[in-house]
Amino acid sequence: MPTVWQEMAAAEMAPDDRFEWFEQVVSDVLLPTEFHAADPGGFDARGGMLGLGAVQLARFSYGPLRSRRTPALIRRGDPEQYQLALVTRGSAWFAQQGGEAELGVGGMALWDTSRPYESGSGTDGRDVEVLVLQIPKARMPLPSQRVDRILARSVPGDAGMGAILAGFLTNLAATGADCSPQQLGALGEMAVDMAASCLADRIGSSPVEAPAELRAHVLLRRISAFIDHHIGDPSLSPSLIAARHHLSLRSLHALFRDQPESVAAMIRSRRLDGCRTDLARPELRRRPIRAVAARWGFTDATVFSRAFRAAYGMAPRDYRAMAMRPADGAGQGAAW
Repeated sequence: MPTVWQEMAAAEMAPDDRFEWFEQVVSDVLLPTEFHAADPGGFDARGGMLGLGAVQLARFSYGPLRSRRTPALIRRGDPEQYQLALVTRGSAWFAQQGGEAELGVGGMALWDTSRPYESGSGTDGRDVEVLVLQIPKARMPLPSQRVDRILARSVPGDAGMGAILAGFLTNLAATGADCSPQQLGALGEMAVDMAASCLADRIGSSPVEAPAELRAHVLLRRISAFIDHHIGDPSLSPSLIAARHHLSLRSLHALFRDQPESVAAMIRSRRLDGCRTDLARPELRRRPIRAVAARWGFTDATVFSRAFRAAYGMAPRDYRAMAMRPADGAGQGAAW
């Protein structure tokens, strides 16, 4: 997945090939879709995508057309995502699950890639530009039965949480290419949290339960990002995390009660994974193992060695030797 905008333009192709190119690019970047252009011979389009960790932001500008996603196309390929479109130029409409949204500049609508839908653009003859935030369903903190209520329903982007989300996505599209992969991953998590908050506000049917779930989800995300950012700090501990997030230690442990790992186990596993990755890097093969361990927050070599062996079934030194060993049939200069 790209970590900077990768731009694609139909103008570089012969006119007869542009529409087919656009259909293929959308199918590859977003999902398999059937298109019908008002003027295939005069069709023009541009596209780009920005990787945000598990999330992706796509940008497309194109001429008037209609599209639909049928059950057959869903069987052909389903990324299992929610996709949120923000119109930044022109107009468009989206229909799914009994809902239909007509959008102008600043308008947003959500659809589910696992369900049929129809859309159209340029009813006034003008080109349209849209940003599409692609959110894996597993990353959406709101229950699917609640999200279903607002599929293809207009989400205004001119006030309140909608305006904040629209502004964030627009700025991300404009400046995201200047960010590092780590920053882009964090921005992707922020985009999901903001989108979920905006959608929860639009649902508005469960004023107590949904925000509580969302607050817990957002807090877990923040703590996870905090751990990643401070993983090399030997003082990183559940007590420090609780204090920095204005929680009691008991509340912190309760927050992690239904998670796969406790907060202490999460810190340890991420430190060990970082050490394992560094031990397998050829360019770090001369770095002392104790220095690798210290970089990831382990200050006691014996504790580190014991934890590494428990996690991976061998001593750090043996793991490094195995990782540096050439693959069968490869020359001595082959990289791991």
